[in-house]
Amino acid sequence: MRTKSLKKNKINVVTLGCSKNVYDSEVLMGQLKANGKEVVHEQEGNVVVINTCGFINNAKEESVNTILHYMQKKEDGEVDKVFVTGCLSERYKPDLEKEIPNVDQYFGTTELPGLLKALGADYKHELIGERLTTTPKNYAYLKIAEGCDRPCSFCAIPLMRGKHKSTPIEDLVVEAEKLAANGVKELILIAQDLTYYGLDLYKKRNLAELLENLVKVEGIEWIRLHYAFPTGFPMDVLDVMNREPKICNYLDIPLQHISDKILKSMRRGTTQEKTTKLLKEFRAAVPEMTIRTTLIVGYPGETEEDFETLKQWVTDMRFERLGCFTYSHEENTHAYNLEDDVPEEVKQDRANQIMEIQSQISWELNQEKIGQTFKVVIDRKEGNYFIGRTEFDSPDVDNEVLIDATTTYLKTGDFYNVKVVEAEDFDLYAQVVE
Repeated sequence: MRTKSLKKNKINVVTLGCSKNVYDSEVLMGQLKANGKEVVHEQEGNVVVINTCGFINNAKEESVNTILHYMQKKEDGEVDKVFVTGCLSERYKPDLEKEIPNVDQYFGTTELPGLLKALGADYKHELIGERLTTTPKNYAYLKIAEGCDRPCSFCAIPLMRGKHKSTPIEDLVVEAEKLAANGVKELILIAQDLTYYGLDLYKKRNLAELLENLVKVEGIEWIRLHYAFPTGFPMDVLDVMNREPKICNYLDIPLQHISDKILKSMRRGTTQEKTTKLLKEFRAAVPEMTIRTTLIVGYPGETEEDFETLKQWVTDMRFERLGCFTYSHEENTHAYNLEDDVPEEVKQDRANQIMEIQSQISWELNQEKIGQTFKVVIDRKEGNYFIGRTEFDSPDVDNEVLIDATTTYLKTGDFYNVKVVEAEDFDLYAQVVE
């Protein structure tokens, strides 16, 4: 009779939260595979590793619900073991151990070797860049730094991810080469703050030099920049963006608010005047650039006047891409000492108003694209459409280009030139140009 210990475990990694968590799950899966383990992402497995998010209330709720879901499966005998890692368990480990004690083990964000050991695997240092990617084969995230040194009042990330720590350029180039060898054509550079890159290792902001090295990687066609901070932005990055066709004319720069009073309380280190000047410099330096930003409404003390200032500014700036979130009151952050005094329904109403303004701006900007030709990459097929993106669009968050699949056959992961024939507020309809 076979004993329990001979049973071959199948490890199911479940990822919640942001692209940085996706990256961490991919590294974990790469390590497990190198150890000869059978590993899947969000499929059936008898051992489950949940990579949690602990950023804001909704994310925490989703993480806790996911843990409870798998604990029920364990109780029902459908899974044998459940491990929890990531930001939620980094931030709330003692509470979780008390509240959900039958999880086999909790690990923080920096305890990968310990987690691997619990899964019967060894951490292999030589595996730089070896990941099992979970994104569509044509793009992958490249995390260039961990942690954050910024003091933003509302943000719990430094509590969960620690201080800023850059990955050396040569390691990132090796990783990019391995991704390219596996068919990846688009690198999406991520960090809590790209602009800080290199300060710890090279004693200067070194994002431009990193980009100069990454554009040399054969097979990579697009490099996209996510999460830049508005203060201390290294302007030499714009020169590289202008000079190097591989670097997308795209920048994700979360600005959070524009009222000077709120910016000061948020500890953002900037003002409305400085922010507006910076954006004008971006547009002057790279006229083609698409700027993506995110805003927070309902921050403690946000008055109707502060909100009107924000609304007017969004109307004036005409961002190509914009997302809006309601403020989440997070313990152990600086802003937690303030009174969370904007009612939930007011927060939601303000977010809706901002998105209505943005929807109109997006529609107007999209109308201008009708008749124009763009290079797009095809991410997937959905129903009767192939879904693609231009260099001005990031996966999952931005506009998409829909091409009729009943009349045209396209290959996912390939690039095509298409002509826009119709435009809605967030989607473009196009035809392939021979």
